[in-house]
Amino acid sequence: MSTSKLRFLPTKTNFTLGKQIGSGTVGVVYRATSPELEEPVAIKLLLPSVSGDPKIVDRFEREIMIMERLNHPHIVRNYGGGVLDGQYFYAMQLLEHGSLKGRMAKGRIPWPQAAAYGVQIASALQHAHNHGIVHRDLKPSNLFFNQDGGLVLGDFGIARDSFATSDITQQGMTVGTYLYMSPEQITADARIDGKADLYSLGCVMYEMIAGQPPYQGSNFAQVWDQHLHKQPKSLRDRGVDCPAWLDDLVLHLLAKEPEARPFSARAVEGLMLQHLIDEFGEEGARALTKLDPNLSAGDDSEERQVRTWPLVVAAIIIAVLIAIGTQL
Repeated sequence: MSTSKLRFLPTKTNFTLGKQIGSGTVGVVYRATSPELEEPVAIKLLLPSVSGDPKIVDRFEREIMIMERLNHPHIVRNYGGGVLDGQYFYAMQLLEHGSLKGRMAKGRIPWPQAAAYGVQIASALQHAHNHGIVHRDLKPSNLFFNQDGGLVLGDFGIARDSFATSDITQQGMTVGTYLYMSPEQITADARIDGKADLYSLGCVMYEMIAGQPPYQGSNFAQVWDQHLHKQPKSLRDRGVDCPAWLDDLVLHLLAKEPEARPFSARAVEGLMLQHLIDEFGEEGARALTKLDPNLSAGDDSEERQVRTWPLVVAAIIIAVLIAIGTQL
């Protein structure tokens, strides 16, 4: 397989593979080390048996390209990729402290900690959205604990790149995990944006606090029908210890229509963080969320740049049209 066909910048870092730590239908994951990195990493290798499938290779390459654009403490770190002995690979942050799914299997999470996790997830989502990335598969098994006890968002395998000329999925194809899918994902709406991730965040928040997802059924069709048509029962109506503001926020995230949900992940993060500060003080809230106090301010400038760029382009086009008109 020729590296000249790669659409990402191959890493120059050398890795030594260690023990296998995971496997899936298309790839296998190894613990690895490098003399150029202070910490061990995880290496994901695409299986030779699927390396000839252009769709699978395309998805693998696009995940690497997406990860190269993201740099956030609550998103899995990327160390580059390439081809090793004919196999595609990429190196990423090694997370060996379990997942949110494993934690929730032990029981409900007290609302202050659930809100703190929600702040971390929302911060990660905003960073991705600022870079044109919609995750599309936010769920407890894709949220991993780092060594400090914070959550890290991983697995961007079916993420949507808003800046790409084409999507990895065919138009009209449903992608996601049915317990956490937004209504617009279920109906394969072509206009899916970051609001879909906010709905999934609502599902995850609900499950953390209530101990079960907002909708359940014996098969995906039953769950999908509820996502589309049934209003979720409020957390407090379930008898869960939860302040009214958090209950209202989770229901807001679970609105059927995208435009009825919060404006952005940043708005969700800010609301939860402010309530935690009001309840526990700034020092207590920071200890719960483990969030860099400078992070939000830095990312907001990113968000403004993304929003402003189309306006700049539009202004240039208008100016050109006016200039042409004056010459005619």
